Amino acid sequence: MYAQAPFLAPIANALLPPAGQSSRHPARRHLVGDYPVDQAALDHFNRLLAKLHHVPLACDQLATAARELIDQPCVSARYPGPIAQRLELAGRIDRMVTDHDWTPDHQAAEAAHLVADYLHGTDMLIPASVPAVGHLDDAILIDAAWPQLADEVACYQDYCRLRAIEAELRGCEAESMPFSRDDWQRARVLEAELIAHCRRSGSCSYLPGQGPALFRVS
Repeated sequence: MYAQAPFLAPIANALLPPAGQSSRHPARRHLVGDYPVDQAALDHFNRLLAKLHHVPLACDQLATAARELIDQPCVSARYPGPIAQRLELAGRIDRMVTDHDWTPDHQAAEAAHLVADYLHGTDMLIPASVPAVGHLDDAILIDAAWPQLADEVACYQDYCRLRAIEAELRGCEAESMPFSRDDWQRARVLEAELIAHCRRSGSCSYLPGQGPALFRVS
C-alpha cells in the first residue's frame, strides 16, 4: 500500500488567482515582512513557476500573503502552519532526490530536482532570515510542484517503509542494503499476497516483531 499524500490547503488566499481575471495585477505593496521584493528576483522565480505550469505571481500578492501568514499561529514558534507543512514536504523531496537507490519517474524527477536545487541554492526570492515568512517562496514552489510530485513522494515513502522491513529481516541497516525500485515493486506484490492470505486465514501478523518473517525480496 502507498503512503497517503498529504492534502495541501492553500498557503494564503492572496496567492490564488482571482476568478475570471488575469493573475497579474498592478503591484502596490512590495514588502514581505520588512523585506523589499526585488523585481528581477521575482521574474526569475516566475520563470521557475512557469516550468511547473503555475501562473506567475505579483509583488502585491506576495506582500498580501505574507500579511495573512504573519497573523497565523506559528508552529514551534517559527513558521505559520502552511509554511511548516511545506518545509516538512521539502525534507521528503530532498531525501528522495538524494537517495541513490531510488529511481524516480522522469517527470517527477525534473520537478523534484528543480525544487531541491532552489532550496539549496543561493538565489532566493525571500531570504530565510525574514521572520515567520522567510520560507514563503520555498512553500510556493513546493505547492507548484506538488501535483507532479505527490504520487511519487508517496511511492518513495512506501519504498522506505518496505526497505526498512526488508533490512530488519536481513539484520542489516536499510541504507547499506541494495534495494531498488524494482525490489520495492516486488516487495509490494509479496506484501499484498501476504495480506490477502492473512485475511483468508483470519490472521494479519506480518510485520517484524509480530510473528515470523513471512516475506523476503531476493
